[in-house]
Amino acid sequence: MSAERDTDTVRPRMAVVVHVEPKSRLDGLDRDAAARLAEAVGLTAAIGLVVVGEYIVPLSRPTPATLIGSGKVEEIGADIHARQEADEDAPEVVIVNAALSPVQQRNLEQAWKAKVLDRTALILEIFGERARTREGRLQVELAHLSYQRSRLVRTWTHLERQRGGFGFLGGPGETQIETDRRLIGERLAKIRREIEGVKRTRHLQRRARKRVPFPVIALVGYTNAGKSTLFNKLTDAGVLAKDVLFATLDPTMRGLKLPGGTRVILSDTVGFIADLPHELVAAFRATLEEVLEADLIVHVRDCAHEETEAQKVDVLKVLSELGIEPGITGPGAAAAAAGDDRIRPFVEVLNKIDLLEPEIRDGLIERNERPDGQVAVSAITGEGLEQLLARFEAEISGANIYFSLSLDAGDGEGLAWVYRHGQVIEKTYNDDATVDLALSATPTELEKFEHRFGEKMARERTVAAES
Repeated sequence: MSAERDTDTVRPRMAVVVHVEPKSRLDGLDRDAAARLAEAVGLTAAIGLVVVGEYIVPLSRPTPATLIGSGKVEEIGADIHARQEADEDAPEVVIVNAALSPVQQRNLEQAWKAKVLDRTALILEIFGERARTREGRLQVELAHLSYQRSRLVRTWTHLERQRGGFGFLGGPGETQIETDRRLIGERLAKIRREIEGVKRTRHLQRRARKRVPFPVIALVGYTNAGKSTLFNKLTDAGVLAKDVLFATLDPTMRGLKLPGGTRVILSDTVGFIADLPHELVAAFRATLEEVLEADLIVHVRDCAHEETEAQKVDVLKVLSELGIEPGITGPGAAAAAAGDDRIRPFVEVLNKIDLLEPEIRDGLIERNERPDGQVAVSAITGEGLEQLLARFEAEISGANIYFSLSLDAGDGEGLAWVYRHGQVIEKTYNDDATVDLALSATPTELEKFEHRFGEKMARERTVAAES
């Protein structure tokens, strides 16, 4: 019982969030300052901190020592100290929603008498808590160490100590900072080797899938846009889906059968975010390789969010950094993009329409019939999902080739092979114990049909987009 009482009396850790907003953004041309502060508060809550104070600090010119001006430093410090003296919601951590240099971080910690984390450190903390697979943990540790190595400057006295040198003619020895940098460098090299092994394993897995092969549809989008909820609704996968930022870090893949019979693999990926730390863009490239290899990219947007347009820009920016230009949409897009590895077939999904006003929601649903426009859905209620699956079918099969094939009705092995490698549109049994099949298949699969059945095929070679 005493252990339970001790657990009940554990106080949550308090935090203050300071959003630094360059004055050039205050004109409303970029993301709204209040929305950026709210996002930082959400990130802070995602690691279990209770936010007891929020500040927006306009910044006309960065101050080298503290980033923000001395007046604001003193004002925020006075508030923090007053809370600490009153022991009422005393903040232990200050989150600065900006990038801080090591010197700025140290100076702010001394001024505020509290631990200071910048935006990069905060996101790394979240990723460190959420990663579950070995690959995810490796990626997080790589990003953490890359960030920590940049902090190894002469800002802590213990880093100035020296260890004894070797040999009679040796120098004064290796300083602590040099030792720490060397140890981090060695660990980074080890992790990179392990990640290369993970990448090779994933490459082998992709090669195995291509032997099937099933097209891959990758869900991407801003964090908390509802990707995992949509993924679960379509596949019954049971992936963690919570109303918190970065609920999904490790990629998940499940099979999905589309209305026309096409089998695909659906991939749920890590959410993107504005000002994603460069360490994470590089470190999570292996995690995002499913996006790089996808046959169709589906951008899931939270259309009920006030910053939905700005979030779209952020997602497209990260995709561009990954070497992807999702600019083609509509049936036949796969064939049109085949000559350029950067350009991918692309579908934009407006999620969370259940949170919109009825007239706005109805207007978006009416536009779902357009073959090249956005698809409005609610992953919670299921509204619009039928049109979304039909759109997936049109995008994936847009480059398919239509042909016919005649087989003996008793050729069970051949019929099973056909169903595995193509899409049966129509099947007609004849009096002479044969069966005529109207089929469609990807160009790659068509080659397999030609190799196996040869003259039994009538190759019309009609692309769906043209028929």
